[in-house]
Amino acid sequence: MATQSALKERTGNQLREPRMYKVIMLNDDFTTMEFVVQILVEIFHKDAASAESIMLTVHRNGRAVVGIYTYDVAVTKITAATRRAREEGFPFRMVVEEA
Repeated sequence: MATQSALKERTGNQLREPRMYKVIMLNDDFTTMEFVVQILVEIFHKDAASAESIMLTVHRNGRAVVGIYTYDVAVTKITAATRRAREEGFPFRMVVEEA
C-alpha cells in the first residue's frame, strides 16, 4: 500500500520588476560642456537638445538625473562615460542612486 506525500509543490512564480536606479551627473570646473553633451548623446542616447538641456542643468545646479535604469545598465553606462573622460583627461563624475 503506497502512501501519498503530504508535501505540496509550490508552482506559482512571483516575478518582480527589477529595482531602478538614477544615474546622476555631477558638475566640475574642468570637464567641458561639449564633452558632457557628447557623452550624453553617444552613451546615454539623448538627442542633441535633451543633452544640452541636461548639461545646462548640471552646470547650474551642480547635478542632474541623466536617466533611470536597472543597476547593471546604470553601472555599465557610468563605467563607459568615466573611462572616456579619463582618456580625455577630465575629472568627470557620475553616481548611482536608487530611484
